[in-house]
Amino acid sequence: MNLFLKKLKLVLTDGALLKRIGFVLGALVIFRVLAAIPVPGIDAVRLEQFFANNQFLGFLNIFSGGGLSSLSLVMLGVGPFITASIIMQLLTIVFPSVKSMYQEEGEIGRKKFTQYSRLLTVPLAAVQGFSFLFLLQSQGVIAALGPVEYAVNLLVIVAGSLLLTWIGELMTEFGVGNGVSVLIFAGIVAGLPQTLSQLAFSFDVSQIPLYLTFALSALLVTYGVVVMTEAERPVPVTYARAGRAGAREQSAVSTYLPLRLNQAGVIPIIFALSILIFPQLVLNFLSQAGFGGLSSFAQTLLSIPYGALIYGVFYFLLVFVFTFFYTAVTFDPHRMADNLQKSGAFVPGVRPGVQTSEYIARVVTRITLVGAIFLGVVAILPLIMQSLTGFSALAIGGTALLIVVSVVLDIVRKVDAQVSLREY
Repeated sequence: MNLFLKKLKLVLTDGALLKRIGFVLGALVIFRVLAAIPVPGIDAVRLEQFFANNQFLGFLNIFSGGGLSSLSLVMLGVGPFITASIIMQLLTIVFPSVKSMYQEEGEIGRKKFTQYSRLLTVPLAAVQGFSFLFLLQSQGVIAALGPVEYAVNLLVIVAGSLLLTWIGELMTEFGVGNGVSVLIFAGIVAGLPQTLSQLAFSFDVSQIPLYLTFALSALLVTYGVVVMTEAERPVPVTYARAGRAGAREQSAVSTYLPLRLNQAGVIPIIFALSILIFPQLVLNFLSQAGFGGLSSFAQTLLSIPYGALIYGVFYFLLVFVFTFFYTAVTFDPHRMADNLQKSGAFVPGVRPGVQTSEYIARVVTRITLVGAIFLGVVAILPLIMQSLTGFSALAIGGTALLIVVSVVLDIVRKVDAQVSLREY
């Protein structure tokens, strides 16, 4: 407790850190203002009914930070940018030049990589915006639009998504934590009052045991996410003796490399959801487009009797695969082994160089397996509870809980790193 109060005092008295936190808060205020401004011609009653009957839009609303539920200027949120980032990172596997740009060209290469992701965001946002406008117009949620009005609305929606992406990047650079994740977190938290009010109005005394079960499950999931996110696998490292002419020889120093059990954080969940959402968006568009046999085929796919089971299986597999994929992209055991060798360090019992790289890769693979299984199980656990209880909001709430806990832990870790830096 004393340590917490000491660090809190350092946060409140450090001008630079307060500026970073203030920048994040200011950016969030701007984001919430944009999320409250709707596009023209909305039928509010039909919009509410449409969202109540479509769980898919509830998932997508997570990525828009709550902007989709009101069809705001930022209704697409950061979804197109996340999809573009996934495509670019997949290209690192296919094209060695892209991988070299991302991992070996330093800060300049990462800036180029991000710039390409931004450029790819534009066509993706245009496709998603066009599909949404068409789908909502066919459902009567938005009034019939002429070609000019349609083009203007599409331009506004694409610009809103790019603006929100830019705000997220500014938050990453001048604030604390990952800006895109913080925006998603803010949208989820902003929807809590409405969710709690709905629970209060629909409260049923006979359902109290069920409510308590859900609350206990939420606490257990939160505890599990915290433990797994903070868990580390220490790899012992020894620095060789160093001596200088005329000076007393120093003894070897032993330390360790802290390899996190879940190095990917909440990114696999976000990636998996964005991949699952895109086909559903396309199928919803095709089912309403009036393309004859193609529309009928899309409607057939959307009405698969075991759709929830298939969705859960793909959700688990995507989270599992993306955990390994993101860890492989961001963590390079060869570079770590090379840096250890250059600094005169070695893992006891393992030869420096290639063998050290292989050893670290094996350790990372084993611990990532545990983290991937855990994330996958936690991701589909709400879907299992939904199938047992019939509460459709649980699937959204469980995913939102996972994102919120992971983002909060990341922010706390970043603030703690800033505080530790200033202590030294």
